[in-house]
Amino acid sequence: MKKRTLIFTFFLFFHQSLSLDPNYEACVPKDCGDVRNITYPFFIEGEQDPSCGYPGFEVHCNESAMLRISGNEFVIKDIRYSNSYLRLQNAAILLNQTEPCPKMIRNLTLDPNRFRIDNGSSMNLVFISNCSGNLTTDLEKYSIKSCERSNKEVVMLDNDPNLRNVTDICGNGSEIVETPVELSGGVGRNLVVDGGNYRDVMERGFMLQWLAADCGVCLSSGGRCGFNRTKFGFRCFCPDRPHMVSCKPGRKDYKPIIIGVTVGFAFIVTLAAAIFIIRRAHNHRKAIAYSRDLEGSSIYFGVSLFSYAELQDATQNFDSSQELGDGGFGTVYYGKLRDGREVAVKRLYEHNYKRVQQFMNEVEILTRLRHKNLVSLYGCTSRRSVELLLVYEYIANGTVADHLHGDRAKQSPLTWPNRMKIAVETASALAYLHASEIIHRDVKTNNILLDNNFCVKVADFGLSRLLPNDVTHVSTAPQGTPGYVDPEYHQCYQLTDKSDVYSFGVVLIELISSMPAIDISRSRDEISLAYMAINRIQRCALDELIDPVLGSDSETERMTRSVAELAFRCLQFDSETRPTMNEVLEFLKGIQGDGDNSVGELNLNAGKAQMPPASPETEDVVLLKEVDVVMASPITVTAKWHSTGSGVTTPTTSG
Repeated sequence: MKKRTLIFTFFLFFHQSLSLDPNYEACVPKDCGDVRNITYPFFIEGEQDPSCGYPGFEVHCNESAMLRISGNEFVIKDIRYSNSYLRLQNAAILLNQTEPCPKMIRNLTLDPNRFRIDNGSSMNLVFISNCSGNLTTDLEKYSIKSCERSNKEVVMLDNDPNLRNVTDICGNGSEIVETPVELSGGVGRNLVVDGGNYRDVMERGFMLQWLAADCGVCLSSGGRCGFNRTKFGFRCFCPDRPHMVSCKPGRKDYKPIIIGVTVGFAFIVTLAAAIFIIRRAHNHRKAIAYSRDLEGSSIYFGVSLFSYAELQDATQNFDSSQELGDGGFGTVYYGKLRDGREVAVKRLYEHNYKRVQQFMNEVEILTRLRHKNLVSLYGCTSRRSVELLLVYEYIANGTVADHLHGDRAKQSPLTWPNRMKIAVETASALAYLHASEIIHRDVKTNNILLDNNFCVKVADFGLSRLLPNDVTHVSTAPQGTPGYVDPEYHQCYQLTDKSDVYSFGVVLIELISSMPAIDISRSRDEISLAYMAINRIQRCALDELIDPVLGSDSETERMTRSVAELAFRCLQFDSETRPTMNEVLEFLKGIQGDGDNSVGELNLNAGKAQMPPASPETEDVVLLKEVDVVMASPITVTAKWHSTGSGVTTPTTSG
């Protein structure tokens, strides 16, 4: 019987080795125009499956490879996968070479989580249309002579010392558009760009860096990189199946028949040896488990041990009517112990080695922590129990997610004071964790519980990691919940306490907007709440982000805008520019206090710039009125606040 089983397993394995995974086959690199071997993070729309590339990296292939960014069409001239750069040319200048006036050139707004412009080699070319003033003789060179209109069309670099004079002369009725151009390779920053040579400069294009998970490890293992759009995460597509980071060792060439036969025979030998080893180990474990169970220990890591039968009885045999929701790696049930205590019992999905590790991890972390805003662990079952069960204090008022965009939100929306209280208490719990060298790793509104007084209890430590004192980060495959995962962690696989700060930034945006972190019913560019928030803040459109149910009184408006500013800092791609959790906590306490010290007196980035102080004169300030095309840091944004009376910028030049 055993021999027949082994033979069947061999032929099954052999058959599977002859067929390649469809994702792997779908993601073969392809050419478009002059651009060869287009592959992850890009994919050719209509020719390659969207899973072969990163969202927002669609290439449209006509005669040339085209990339669309914020309404602009760019021709891809070169893709450099070795350093994540590509050279782009504005298609508007190429498609309208016979036009006397520049047409369809729009401002370029970049998603900071996807693209960055190389500031070392690029500057902005400024187009001023509908210029009604009379330029002086020395400024006439900036006008586009071929464009014969009653009002002038003007072009110049943004570092030109005459820019201020020209904009003053053109007046507030003029329209300004900026587009990046490259100034390296013999074209210096002292070059004067004017109406006569701007086309030559634009035709050079510019360098753009993309930000996506590194593909090198997957490629070197013989895989092809891709993206799981359901779980919103990187995948390495291998001939056998998709993997998280890389293909299994020793499977790089994947010539199916040869490798299939070789691996098949090796599999038979390995399986036979494994059966022998597993039997011996199983018998050994049974003996040890039996002897330990006889010891009758009732304490594990300092918490009580519950029997499986007791928790089965407390939850009415884990009846579906007792379900409270899904936690990390398991379903949570309401239960009532024999001593009358109400509890939440988490039942892990599987009882295997990995789940035992996560089980022990959560128990070990929770037993060493004592904080009023962290959920308390009452106990657990033995590792040798029929199932792995964790027993927590029961928090009766649901999760913050329930109250923001779930069923409870329909009954009674959270008031702004309660939302502010939730923000402060959650920040306090996370700051405590970080001080204890622990990264939560799955901060989200579903893991923030509320009692009947709307006091916070942060829960679910299954993904948490202990951070040793002598290191700044730990390397690990990205895990967490789509919409909350730190993009830098996703790209570099380096987990730091700033990863929690990013996730908390998403929570802050949820608190002021009442919108979920991921919503596929929103437009493609706004499925992610973090991306949507960054876009709204950059466009000074906070009224499109803040939930109107919060009210419009001046004090609430001041506080919500301050929280939006703090969230913006937390959501920076570069973790170094984010505040620490301690700084976030202090800033929130300032916002919660009187208006005089809530903004401006807390330095969120030591050694850099501070926020402008709040005062009666700045009550009507528009947040982030002018934003650089690419933000070097959050300071470059907050340092450029302007009153509502500043100049007008429109999205496109008149054609």
